Amino acid sequence: MEKGTFQKIEKSKDRMYGPWKLLLCGYSADEQQLFLSFLEKIGLGDLPVVFVCDDQKNISLKQVLNEPHGSGLGKDSNLQRAGILSGFTQEDVHLLLSEYRKAGFPKQLWATVTPISIRWEMGFLLVELVKEAKAMGRKRTR
Repeated sequence: MEKGTFQKIEKSKDRMYGPWKLLLCGYSADEQQLFLSFLEKIGLGDLPVVFVCDDQKNISLKQVLNEPHGSGLGKDSNLQRAGILSGFTQEDVHLLLSEYRKAGFPKQLWATVTPISIRWEMGFLLVELVKEAKAMGRKRTR
């Protein structure tokens, strides 16, 4: 597998890679509805959202991105808690992350889709996100 590199997100209105969609992993059915209400509240109510199910961990990110809005809704997920953003503007990434923190949701991993990661299986991507988070945590404590 090819490795991606971490890049800081600026505040551009240009759309990043991939179709405009949000993939959410590790959410209970109850949390899913709360999150959809949250998106409505912050002005992103028209954002297509897919709730990634446990049985999708061995399929590619590209395949999951092809799922229709609302897929997985009502099914609990035991995957690593993460949000994978596709086709967002950098401004919308900042808005979502900032409002997410203010809303008091549990901490989770975040990633944007890249030409490299879109080919990865969901499970592999989540493992890589955990590794990246640990590496970033070590970097901050030095």
